[in-house]
Amino acid sequence: MKRTFALLLALCMVLSLCACGGTKEEAKTQEPAAAPAAETAAVNDDIVILYTNDVHCGVEDGLTYQGIAAVKAGLEAAGKTVLLVDCGDHSQGGTIGTLSKGEYIIDIMNEVGYALAIPGNHEFDYGMDQFLANVEHANFPYLSCNFVGADDKSVLEPYALIEVNGVKLGFVGISTPETVTKSTPTYFQNEDGEYIYFFCQDTTGEKLYAAVQNAVDAVRAEGADYVIALAHLGIDTESSPWMSTEVIGATTGIDVVLDGHSHSTIEGDKVANANGEDVLLTSTGTKLDALGCLTLNADGTFTSKLVDNKAAAAKVDEINAEFDELINTVVAHTDVDLITKDPETGSRVIRSQETNLGDLCADAYRAMSGADIAIVNGGGIRADIPAGDITYGQIITVHPFGNEMCMCEVTGAELLDALELSAASLPGEFGGFLQVSGMTFTIDMSVEPSVVLDENQTFVEVAGERRVKDVMIGGEPIDTEKTYTLASHNYKLKSGGDGYGMFKDNNFLLDCVMIDNQVLINYIVEKLNGTVGEDYADIWGQGRITIING
Repeated sequence: MKRTFALLLALCMVLSLCACGGTKEEAKTQEPAAAPAAETAAVNDDIVILYTNDVHCGVEDGLTYQGIAAVKAGLEAAGKTVLLVDCGDHSQGGTIGTLSKGEYIIDIMNEVGYALAIPGNHEFDYGMDQFLANVEHANFPYLSCNFVGADDKSVLEPYALIEVNGVKLGFVGISTPETVTKSTPTYFQNEDGEYIYFFCQDTTGEKLYAAVQNAVDAVRAEGADYVIALAHLGIDTESSPWMSTEVIGATTGIDVVLDGHSHSTIEGDKVANANGEDVLLTSTGTKLDALGCLTLNADGTFTSKLVDNKAAAAKVDEINAEFDELINTVVAHTDVDLITKDPETGSRVIRSQETNLGDLCADAYRAMSGADIAIVNGGGIRADIPAGDITYGQIITVHPFGNEMCMCEVTGAELLDALELSAASLPGEFGGFLQVSGMTFTIDMSVEPSVVLDENQTFVEVAGERRVKDVMIGGEPIDTEKTYTLASHNYKLKSGGDGYGMFKDNNFLLDCVMIDNQVLINYIVEKLNGTVGEDYADIWGQGRITIING
């Protein structure tokens, strides 16, 4: 049914040549944008750039990869010249990625016919060796102008110059500097814990801006008539000073930014660059909710389309068939809906407040380890579980990263610092927002955050009054000098993920003993007798985190 829908939709889109920013429900028209006067290269035929971002293994979500391939094929059959590009976070986020460490997603992208891609932060979630193997496995180049090694040389090509119909298109890749903390920090370090890979991160953004400008200037010098940035930066304020809007405002020479990372749907905003010139900024959301289609016509107009390809469908079917039995195996049951999103608004809440699924995941770590307390980052809890039978595939979708349970000794002072970092981004989202077990506390939003981070976005200190108050552990006020046992996973405790570097050198009592999704399954089966019940009925949790003066 989904493929039939995609094919029919593809036919409509190709025939109507609707404009950029269309969704699977309907295509929406965007005002034409004239090419800059300084870039008047002749366009003999329509040049179409299809783009995706933040697919997160959503091979059969939204438009589907089949649908994208069909749009591409339909446009080519209509005489258009088509390039298909991706702006990162394609290889992680679902069972198909987890079980193949991203390789099957590359297989599908090869089949669909991608021309270029850039790494998002989650391309590194399987480790640096696997990332480089996936890059080698791809039939298309990966670009990044700001991903460098210890010798300050680019690990990937910073840009590509592609000549189409007599027009030279320059593509510059930009990866978020947040990668060092929004993937696993140790993947970018040597055995001594020293960083050997960098993303031009600093506290001002100047290193990133300079790297982007250098790449733009270089591809212009090679003759590019237009420069299109493939970016994984986003527009969330927590990403500042590395938001796409900030990079545009600090550089010149870019015509269009195709963006990712924040899962934003941007049909086509105009953002002023350092010279006050308009740059088109666009992004497709996530999970193939929309396919971007930037068309360079003789008059400078832009359009958007969608659809399917039998070769890609066959590849998806082949891979899915191998895992259907495992994915659909029922491992437990829940009497209640377990949430990451507000059921009324659909907005994601697990990264900014307590939820019952957050409680459940944290409880699983505490129960299965025997620790005094447990923490789980909200960004590591990726999907709701509706009431009913729970399958293995659903559990993997909740915990797709393959992190492993650890337990270490921590002081009360370290815990207070961790909670303060967790609360620092509120009321905004933070992937490192902590869901907790074995403790309660209050966050006072009337207190301005005073957490200090270093250039790698890792915790340094709390420089002022604390937002987090009234912390209780086991029914007793927290003791800053007391030692507690803390359970979580290796990303959080050993690798300093999301900036939590305060635990890395502590004494570990359990070291990577069980994969995260198995921790959750075992907790429900062994400790809850196979059923999540009324203890978790309140979707807003059990009152462990109280937010006041918000």
